[in-house]
Amino acid sequence: MSDFVFQNPTKIIFGKGKISLIGDEIKNNGYKKVLLLAGGGSIKKNGVYEQTIKSLDAAGIGWVESWGVKPNPELNKTNEAIRLAKKEEVDSILAVGGGSVIDTAKTIAAGYYVDDVWKCFEGTQNIDKALPIFTILTISATGTEMNCFAVLTKEEEHKKWHIDSHLLYPKVSILDPETQFTLPWNQTANGAIDALSHIMEFYFMGTKEETALALDESLMRTIIKVTDTLKNNPSDYEARSSLAWAATLALNGISGAMLHYGDWSTHTLEHGVSAFKTDVAHGTGLAILFPAWIAYCKDANLDTFKRWAKNVWNADSVEEGVLKMKAKYAEWETPISLTEIGVKEEDLEEIRNITINRFKKFGALKQLDGEDVLEILNLAL
Repeated sequence: MSDFVFQNPTKIIFGKGKISLIGDEIKNNGYKKVLLLAGGGSIKKNGVYEQTIKSLDAAGIGWVESWGVKPNPELNKTNEAIRLAKKEEVDSILAVGGGSVIDTAKTIAAGYYVDDVWKCFEGTQNIDKALPIFTILTISATGTEMNCFAVLTKEEEHKKWHIDSHLLYPKVSILDPETQFTLPWNQTANGAIDALSHIMEFYFMGTKEETALALDESLMRTIIKVTDTLKNNPSDYEARSSLAWAATLALNGISGAMLHYGDWSTHTLEHGVSAFKTDVAHGTGLAILFPAWIAYCKDANLDTFKRWAKNVWNADSVEEGVLKMKAKYAEWETPISLTEIGVKEEDLEEIRNITINRFKKFGALKQLDGEDVLEILNLAL
């Protein structure tokens, strides 16, 4: 069994009606004025916004609002919000939304104390200080509500890169599964695929880490089972709760303990695709690329890939496991090929170049270079 360190400082408050606690949580941590960050306005339709400001008001917390964070969040919007946060002299950030909103909040938190936050992504600027972050999660997918990572796109340069720092763990995250009852089906499915992908990034690094492998298999089977339930009944509270908590566990450190920090090649590949085609949801890109990566890299750890096929998909071979995985994603109405999202064969070289723009070689289980990337993209076409 591999040595590891696990520490996660984020407080999770989980359950019905818990949004009402956010004001007191911010107050009890000693903060008085937040930047309330949100997306396109869905939180005003499902009651989350009203619950949030009522709680802030009752606790005497001031706030200034910044709206308009998009899926695949962009640097320009983030810089706009950083300027607002500095002007209003907020002392904390409250992100109300899904992964894109929370990742943007983390970037703002770091950017508040530097001249150019993109230098943090380039690795030329350290994150030595950050505003405290609080979150109210409305889409379970990325696990960002309980981790220290953030992904952002510098749109004009087609760069979709990430930062991480122990200073970017949220102080408190509130998860009320009822807020997700009205999500469009494609967002639920993409969230489930994102969570599965996080687990697999760790899982395939394993060999003899029985506790970690068995835990991850159970999480994957649970996500598949409850997502099937939600397709037919999106208001099933038990299924929503299980998916929400499994998605958090998928990337809060627990699923990866013992597993050598994961591989993350498929996420790098996906960032290349969605930087090229910015309207593609992260979960959709992963649904397309993970089967292709498995097919290309399975021989690097064949016994574990066979175990995954058997224990997660009840398949007799890796190839059958991949087919069952793709069939399930198709059943969830998610594209399973690059062609389905409008990528053409002549686009693959440009996507390859975007993908290797930051790292010429990447991957832990099997190191990939530009030629490998092109092979995987062709398999995904």
